[in-house]
Amino acid sequence: MDESVNVFGEPLQHCGAEPLTGFYRDGACNTSEEDLGSHTVCIQTTAEFLEYSRFRGNDLSTPVPEYGFKGLQPGDSWCLCAARWLEAYQHKMAPKVFLGRTHRKALEVIPLKLLKEYAADLN
Repeated sequence: MDESVNVFGEPLQHCGAEPLTGFYRDGACNTSEEDLGSHTVCIQTTAEFLEYSRFRGNDLSTPVPEYGFKGLQPGDSWCLCAARWLEAYQHKMAPKVFLGRTHRKALEVIPLKLLKEYAADLN
């Protein structure tokens, strides 16, 4: 697993436990070479984003009981793939981001300046 560091080079904060998120389902946006999707961006979901995501073929709101997934609701925190966030941004549908909870590996796909524009946790 890559070092658990956020976009500021500080210890990566927990993203979400209900539902449990992250590539490793450890509640954090940890990543490694195994994580081909780079589930590194901690977002706050909105109804608009969930609908957009479903429309784009990534249904995050429908429960999948066989995997213990209850489905996301507006307001939930979730580790999203960096490329999926960037795609949503390009379609003007990007959700807010928690920078302290976003893994620095996301910066390989998304410039920090862009993430800061959507920061939910900057003063």
